[in-house]
Amino acid sequence: MTTATGATAVGHRPTGRWPRPFRLLYTATVVHDVGFHVGQLAVPVLAVDLLSASPGQVGLLGALSTAAFLVIGLPAGVWVDRWPRRTVLVTADLLRAALVASVPVAWWAGWLTIHQLYVVVLLTGVGTVFADVAAQSVLPELVGRDRLVAANSLLMTTSGTLQIAGRGLGGLVVQALTAPVAIVVDAIGFAISAAVLRRIPAPPRTAPTRRHGGFGRQLGAGVRHVLGNPLLRPLAASTAGINLTMQLTTTMLPVVFLRELGLGPAALGLFLAVGGIGALLGAVTAQPIARRIGHGRALWLPGLLVAPLGLLVALIEAGPMLWLAGLGWLALAWRTGIGNVIGVSLRQRVTPDALLGRMNATFRFLLTGALTVGAAVAGLLAQYVDVRTSLLVGAVANGLTWLPVLCSPLRALRRPPAPHAT
Repeated sequence: MTTATGATAVGHRPTGRWPRPFRLLYTATVVHDVGFHVGQLAVPVLAVDLLSASPGQVGLLGALSTAAFLVIGLPAGVWVDRWPRRTVLVTADLLRAALVASVPVAWWAGWLTIHQLYVVVLLTGVGTVFADVAAQSVLPELVGRDRLVAANSLLMTTSGTLQIAGRGLGGLVVQALTAPVAIVVDAIGFAISAAVLRRIPAPPRTAPTRRHGGFGRQLGAGVRHVLGNPLLRPLAASTAGINLTMQLTTTMLPVVFLRELGLGPAALGLFLAVGGIGALLGAVTAQPIARRIGHGRALWLPGLLVAPLGLLVALIEAGPMLWLAGLGWLALAWRTGIGNVIGVSLRQRVTPDALLGRMNATFRFLLTGALTVGAAVAGLLAQYVDVRTSLLVGAVANGLTWLPVLCSPLRALRRPPAPHAT
């Protein structure tokens, strides 16, 4: 199998500098992630504090932010496999920059409503569908398959660091300068990211890949590859469960902090930043843990270990319990950080090049669709039962999400196999 520049033969540890195209992708990721984490905190705060949104409206806002993955997540994979991936990345960032910028403009003009927020987060999600699928699909081309764990570890480590910085910064910006100003940072980040991505060299022209069947048949091939693979199917079930249960908590945290506990956006941002620390620790420790106990055990054992700590988040109160809840949040994020690095690398490793876009789209459909469902369920539970029920259900269910991996061939996998040629 031919690999991209910077790859090494199977069985050898990769060394040397990262290829320039990957460095550009990494730079763009850093820039737009900072803005994204600031904006992710600012939007629900704006809805709760400035637009007086109800818990149900906050849940709907969270659901709409990821609903595009349920609507176009699967066909996006077929399109990404057909289109130049650099073009997809640039276009998605420009689209999101324009949409996000419309929020502060409407606020300053006195026109902003919760309905505009609904539209903006929904359409921004469309751009995120294509950007995420394209970024994960182009990575093997930029670094080679034998550097995927190292590359994903670097990306996830950076993402964890930016969660800390972005959410902490977002809380402070919202507290000092208001949520609309914080959202401007998000729009600027997307615009700069698009400019950086344009500098990635276009790949050399090759003979068109032969397509087997029409659009529907190609889409089905990606779904069958994921759901029919004994390694990918349990990974998808476990990770979708993690996303859904974590979303039950994160969707309602702004309501808990701002209304129940009487704490400000800065406190909320710092609490969420603790999750960034956990994700960072998970990304940093993923490689050594996988080397020590194997990739399969690294996907289920941390989940078993941190399951009891998740309940601390559901019991959050002002005072000492706030610190214990932060510990639980740190542990959950640590487990998620490990799973992100190992899981994404496994997916990319076992999938042939021609199916990467559709495989990633299928995973995004399932995983981000789970976020949509989680946010909607959180809103319903909070509206018709109470906010704490959403947190409690999320914590208990999250403690069971390691079971699909344990009950599958993944449980003792030492190293992902190479993909079958297509």
